[in-house]
Formats: sequence, C-alpha cells, structure tokens
Amino acid sequence: MDDFARIDDDAFGYQKVDQYNPQLVARIASSFRSILAEIGEDPQREGLVKTPERFAKALQFLTHGHNLDPAGILRSAMFREDYRQMVIVRDIEIYSLCEHHVLPFFGKAHVAYIPNGYIVGLSKIPRVVDAFARRLQVQERLTTEIRDCIQETLQPLGVAVVIEAQHLCMIMRGVQKQHSIATTSAFTGEFEHEKTRAEFMRLIG
Repeated sequence: MDDFARIDDDAFGYQKVDQYNPQLVARIASSFRSILAEIGEDPQREGLVKTPERFAKALQFLTHGHNLDPAGILRSAMFREDYRQMVIVRDIEIYSLCEHHVLPFFGKAHVAYIPNGYIVGLSKIPRVVDAFARRLQVQERLTTEIRDCIQETLQPLGVAVVIEAQHLCMIMRGVQKQHSIATTSAFTGEFEHEKTRAEFMRLIG
C-alpha cells in the first residue's frame, strides 16, 4: 500500500476508500502528539487521546491529490465530437490547504473550454479540479495547473479558469479580514481575445 490513503477507483482513482497505511498513520500521529505537548496540551486527556490518529488520516485525505493523475482522469472520458462552442462548468466547490500555513482555503472554480475535435465527460472537470486542490497549494498555482492540464490533454481552442476563494490564513490570523475574497484567472487560446473572455465572464456572473 502507498504511503498515503489508498484511493480506489474505476481505473483513475477518484472514489475514496477509508484505508490508510498504518505505518504512516502511526508516524504522523506520533509527530502530532509531540506538537500537542509543545503547545501546552495534554495529549493523554480524554478529548485528545485519538486526535493524533484522526489528524493523520485527515491530512492524508486532504492531500491525496498528489496520488491522482488529472490528465488520466480527462483521458478516461474523451469523445470525438464536432462541437466548437464554449463549454462551461461553473460553481465547482474547492477545498484546499494553503502551503504557507497549512490552513484551508475554499471557494468556487469556474472552468470553460472550447472543443477542437474532442469533448470530455462533464463530471471529469470537477474531478480534475479536486485532484489539484487536494494538495498543499497556493491559489495562483492551482488556477494555472487546472488550465494547463485541460489545454495539454484535450488540445482545445482555448481554456478559461477563474477561482474565487476565502483563505483562513487571512481570516483567522494575519490581517484578519473576514470578508476578503481572492480571485485568480488563467486563459489560453480563444479566451485571450477580449470578446470571448468577456462572454465567459458574463456567463459565470
């Protein structure tokens, strides 16, 4: 078994199965137990006895995207189709961990592409988003990774990705701005033209 949560699948690994490498769980739990003691907690008190193990499993799940192949997810459902209009999947929920403070950031992604001989099963786009989001991330890189994966795999006429997210590293600590939202965007091909990009932005609201 891998050194991460095993993610079983129908060939490309998107259905989570609660099976974890017990050696890795034990190692992470041991380290986290020490951290609890360092911050002044008692790792042996009733409410915390099982917390290190729960933390180890949660961390493996929240970062299991490192074990997924986003391009493989797309290739598993590519179909020849003579359709050359914009395809949009909007309001895709995102949950990720900021690599700077290991605190969550969450929000929505809006993804569009213009086919060039191939379309892809619509459910695969949110799966690709998840595969990149379930890693230690920064929003800027997450945006371009989604764009580049779709562009390189499908070879469409263009790809557009917009992500709007709230970051707990800004809300809970640091500047503590509770209502701030970060927006990032990345475009290729036809979406680099103002008219096409404007239509996309209008359609995602």
